Amino acid sequence: MIFSCIRKLGLAALCVGIQSSCVVPDDTSRIAKIDPTAAAARKEMVGLSEADVRMCAGFPTATADAGQSGQIWTYKRIVQRGNLSIVVPTLAVGGSVNVAPGGYCDTQIRMVDGRVAEVAYAGDNNLPNRRDALCVSTVDACVDYARQHGQRPAAR
Repeated sequence: MIFSCIRKLGLAALCVGIQSSCVVPDDTSRIAKIDPTAAAARKEMVGLSEADVRMCAGFPTATADAGQSGQIWTYKRIVQRGNLSIVVPTLAVGGSVNVAPGGYCDTQIRMVDGRVAEVAYAGDNNLPNRRDALCVSTVDACVDYARQHGQRPAAR
Protein backbone atom coordinates (compact mmCIF):
# COMPACT_ATOMS: atom_id res chain seq x y z
CA MET A 1 0.00 0.00 0.00
CA ILE A 2 2.76 2.46 0.93
CA PHE A 3 4.82 1.47 -2.14
CA SER A 4 1.79 2.13 -4.36
CA CYS A 5 1.32 5.63 -2.89
CA ILE A 6 5.01 6.45 -3.32
CA ARG A 7 4.92 5.25 -6.93
CA LYS A 8 1.85 7.43 -7.68
CA LEU A 9 3.48 10.48 -6.06
CA GLY A 10 6.66 9.88 -8.06
CA LEU A 11 4.70 9.66 -11.32
CA ALA A 12 2.82 12.86 -10.48
CA ALA A 13 6.09 14.66 -9.71
CA LEU A 14 7.57 13.43 -13.01
CA CYS A 15 4.56 14.72 -14.95
CA VAL A 16 4.73 18.11 -13.23
CA GLY A 17 8.48 18.29 -13.90
CA ILE A 18 8.00 17.50 -17.59
CA GLN A 19 5.21 20.03 -17.96
CA SER A 20 7.09 22.85 -16.23
CA SER A 21 10.32 22.22 -18.11
CA CYS A 22 8.63 22.56 -21.51
CA VAL A 23 7.13 26.00 -21.01
CA VAL A 24 8.06 28.36 -23.84
CA PRO A 25 7.81 32.12 -23.25
CA ASP A 26 5.19 33.99 -25.31
CA ASP A 27 7.73 36.45 -26.67
CA THR A 28 10.91 34.81 -27.94
CA SER A 29 12.06 37.82 -29.98
CA ARG A 30 14.99 38.57 -27.65
CA ILE A 31 16.36 35.02 -27.61
CA ALA A 32 15.46 33.60 -31.02
CA LYS A 33 16.77 34.55 -34.44
CA ILE A 34 14.47 35.01 -37.42
CA ASP A 35 14.18 31.88 -39.53
CA PRO A 36 16.56 32.23 -42.51
CA THR A 37 14.00 31.03 -45.06
CA ALA A 38 11.37 33.46 -43.76
CA ALA A 39 13.92 36.27 -43.96
CA ALA A 40 14.98 35.26 -47.48
CA ALA A 41 11.35 35.28 -48.67
CA ARG A 42 11.00 38.96 -47.73
CA LYS A 43 13.71 39.78 -50.28
CA GLU A 44 13.75 37.02 -52.87
CA MET A 45 10.01 36.85 -53.54
CA VAL A 46 9.85 40.56 -54.44
CA GLY A 47 9.23 40.79 -58.18
CA LEU A 48 7.50 37.42 -58.61
CA SER A 49 4.30 37.61 -60.65
CA GLU A 50 0.86 36.60 -59.38
CA ALA A 51 1.11 33.44 -61.51
CA ASP A 52 4.53 32.66 -60.01
CA VAL A 53 3.16 32.93 -56.46
CA ARG A 54 0.18 30.72 -57.32
CA MET A 55 2.63 28.15 -58.73
CA CYS A 56 4.84 28.03 -55.63
CA ALA A 57 2.41 28.80 -52.76
CA GLY A 58 -0.96 27.86 -54.19
CA PHE A 59 -4.07 30.00 -54.06
CA PRO A 60 -4.37 32.44 -51.15
CA THR A 61 -6.73 31.80 -48.26
CA ALA A 62 -7.99 35.40 -48.50
CA THR A 63 -7.40 38.56 -50.53
CA ALA A 64 -8.04 42.20 -49.73
CA ASP A 65 -8.04 45.24 -51.98
CA ALA A 66 -5.67 47.87 -50.57
CA GLY A 67 -6.59 50.60 -53.07
CA GLN A 68 -3.60 52.29 -54.62
CA SER A 69 -1.36 50.14 -52.42
CA GLY A 70 -2.35 47.09 -54.46
CA GLN A 71 -3.83 43.88 -53.18
CA ILE A 72 -2.91 41.80 -50.13
CA TRP A 73 -2.95 38.03 -50.39
CA THR A 74 -3.06 36.07 -47.12
CA TYR A 75 -1.98 32.48 -46.63
CA LYS A 76 -3.11 31.06 -43.27
CA ARG A 77 -1.36 28.12 -41.61
CA ILE A 78 -2.61 26.70 -38.30
CA VAL A 79 -0.61 24.27 -36.16
CA GLN A 80 -2.57 22.71 -33.31
CA ARG A 81 -1.18 23.14 -29.79
CA GLY A 82 -0.92 20.56 -27.08
CA ASN A 83 0.46 17.58 -28.97
CA LEU A 84 2.44 15.61 -26.40
CA SER A 85 3.99 12.26 -27.18
CA ILE A 86 5.76 10.25 -24.49
CA VAL A 87 7.61 7.13 -25.59
CA VAL A 88 8.94 4.71 -23.00
CA PRO A 89 10.74 1.65 -24.37
CA THR A 90 9.77 -1.65 -22.75
CA LEU A 91 13.18 -3.34 -22.88
CA ALA A 92 15.52 -0.43 -22.19
CA VAL A 93 15.78 2.30 -19.61
CA GLY A 94 15.05 5.76 -20.93
CA GLY A 95 12.53 7.32 -23.24
CA SER A 96 11.71 10.55 -24.91
CA VAL A 97 9.30 13.43 -24.67
CA ASN A 98 8.19 15.29 -27.77
CA VAL A 99 6.18 18.47 -27.42
CA ALA A 100 5.00 19.79 -30.77
CA PRO A 101 4.59 23.56 -30.59
CA GLY A 102 1.51 25.10 -32.06
CA GLY A 103 0.35 28.45 -33.29
CA TYR A 104 -0.63 30.09 -36.53
CA CYS A 105 0.91 32.17 -39.26
CA ASP A 106 -0.67 34.61 -41.67
CA THR A 107 1.79 35.10 -44.50
CA GLN A 108 0.78 38.35 -46.18
CA ILE A 109 1.95 39.20 -49.68
CA ARG A 110 1.34 42.67 -51.12
CA MET A 111 0.81 42.64 -54.88
CA VAL A 112 1.32 45.87 -56.81
CA ASP A 113 0.75 45.87 -60.57
CA GLY A 114 0.62 42.07 -60.56
CA ARG A 115 3.98 41.61 -58.82
CA VAL A 116 5.11 40.90 -55.24
CA ALA A 117 6.09 44.17 -53.59
CA GLU A 118 6.30 43.01 -49.97
CA VAL A 119 6.12 39.89 -47.79
CA ALA A 120 5.17 40.09 -44.10
CA TYR A 121 4.17 37.68 -41.33
CA ALA A 122 1.59 37.97 -38.57
CA GLY A 123 0.36 35.68 -35.83
CA ASP A 124 1.63 33.38 -33.12
CA ASN A 125 4.30 32.08 -35.49
CA ASN A 126 7.48 31.70 -33.43
CA LEU A 127 9.16 28.51 -32.27
CA PRO A 128 11.43 28.46 -29.21
CA ASN A 129 14.56 28.90 -31.33
CA ARG A 130 13.28 30.60 -34.53
CA ARG A 131 11.04 33.60 -35.16
CA ASP A 132 8.47 33.30 -37.97
CA ALA A 133 9.29 29.58 -38.26
CA LEU A 134 5.65 28.47 -38.61
CA CYS A 135 5.50 30.57 -41.80
CA VAL A 136 8.29 28.75 -43.59
CA SER A 137 6.13 26.03 -45.12
CA THR A 138 4.16 28.71 -46.98
CA VAL A 139 7.17 30.46 -48.52
CA ASP A 140 9.94 27.86 -48.80
CA ALA A 141 8.85 26.68 -52.25
CA CYS A 142 8.59 30.31 -53.40
CA VAL A 143 12.14 31.07 -52.26
CA ASP A 144 13.35 28.07 -54.27
CA TYR A 145 11.18 29.12 -57.23
CA ALA A 146 12.58 32.67 -57.16
CA ARG A 147 16.15 31.33 -57.01
CA GLN A 148 15.57 28.96 -59.93
CA HIS A 149 13.64 31.31 -62.18
CA GLY A 150 15.18 34.61 -61.15
CA GLN A 151 13.15 37.76 -60.69
CA ARG A 152 11.56 38.93 -63.88
CA PRO A 153 11.11 42.58 -64.74
CA ALA A 154 7.54 43.83 -64.69
CA ALA A 155 5.72 43.34 -68.01
CA ARG A 156 4.91 46.60 -69.77
